[in-house]
Amino acid sequence: MKRTADQKNTFAYRPEEGQNPFTGFTSFQHFRGEKLYSDIVVTPEAGMTETERVECYPVSWDAEENGREQGYYPDSSVVYIRILWKEYEKEQGVYNDAFIEEILSDARKHGQTLIFRLMAHSTRWQDDVPEWLKALIPCPERPDGKRVKASPTDPLFMELFLKAITHLGEKFDDDPTLEAIDISLPGSWGEGYRLDLYPDDLFQQIMDAYLSVFKKTQLMTQLGRPELIRYAYEKAGVRVGWRGDGLGEPNHTQNIYPPRVELLPDAWKYAPVSFEAYWWLCEWQRKGWEIDEIIEKTLEWHISSFNAKSIPIPWEWKEKADQWVRKMGYHFTFKSFAFPAAAVPGDEAEMVLEGENIGVAPIYRSLPLVCRLRCGEYTYSVNTGAEIEKWLPGEWKENFTVHLPADMPKGEYTLEIGIESDPYPTLYFATDAPGEKGFYELGKMIIE
Repeated sequence: MKRTADQKNTFAYRPEEGQNPFTGFTSFQHFRGEKLYSDIVVTPEAGMTETERVECYPVSWDAEENGREQGYYPDSSVVYIRILWKEYEKEQGVYNDAFIEEILSDARKHGQTLIFRLMAHSTRWQDDVPEWLKALIPCPERPDGKRVKASPTDPLFMELFLKAITHLGEKFDDDPTLEAIDISLPGSWGEGYRLDLYPDDLFQQIMDAYLSVFKKTQLMTQLGRPELIRYAYEKAGVRVGWRGDGLGEPNHTQNIYPPRVELLPDAWKYAPVSFEAYWWLCEWQRKGWEIDEIIEKTLEWHISSFNAKSIPIPWEWKEKADQWVRKMGYHFTFKSFAFPAAAVPGDEAEMVLEGENIGVAPIYRSLPLVCRLRCGEYTYSVNTGAEIEKWLPGEWKENFTVHLPADMPKGEYTLEIGIESDPYPTLYFATDAPGEKGFYELGKMIIE
């Protein structure tokens, strides 16, 4: 017998009890709860080398880490780590996979997923391309104390680098902890520099290399080459996310980003948007940059994650940062749940769940929305079939039917709804419904 929904419970908003996976502030070259770098005052006369010691993982032993006494940093379910090519391929063709495995293991231990970039070099001589490459092709000099951003222009440079990327993907694409790969372009840190020195087809070759081996891991690329995102979809049907370095700096935020974002108006619906701070937030405050305007622009552009470089946020901006986190990415609430007040074993129970995504982006993960019926030690779970990755900002509604087992014990059952996020961290709803470990009690039903 089919039982229609004849009882309806409603729910109110309450912030999630924990930081959801895949979204929010990322920790940078550190894992969740670890030390923060000390605040750094930008001094142009020092040759703009203030953060060189903390830009590559593992971090230099002499980096100051007193940030937790100087400011605030939100909880982070995502860690962003970038390592040097020379750390991964110290000898040509010999790859340090154990190093990557250790990073992934540490992320899991800290309840985080990993956004990762393998970068060819930084700006310092200590963080240059592998020594074996220098014996093969001309490479830019990087004098001590100078910031030299250029990459080699010899075609062999990118050919050999992409071999390392290919091995990386073949080895680690299956690991669910690897949330996203940040595509590396020519230039320091892989961010892109003097791209005009390279043929246009090189960038398609770069994208092809990543697409060929990363079939399960989300890809992200710099907003500096938005055409690569279109190319990936047109060629392979792959939705590539975009990442904007330099957030906060007025020229980036007001002039550089907007026309590029306009070229990708719907990209955020299918793949994540991430930003990295230009400098860090204490320096934003010293420069007088308007954080409210910066936050508003990122929300307008549907931000999911933000790398503030694990450098403290001014205490005065703590509430602003927390409010930002409560809006970026996805935030699911329950509005109402309709269900039969009573049924008998073997019935079909129709249920209607209504909610809202009060964030600015979807989740980008196809995870099961599950209804559980619990009575004593007996639990019956049903996958509702909801496609939660389609819950864009705004209201959503799911109608589903629970087929009650013919041998189901009689009694009063607690109806629970949650998203099964394993192997990822627990996913919380923003609701006042009582819950535990991501499942929420939405009603009671009698099995007669």
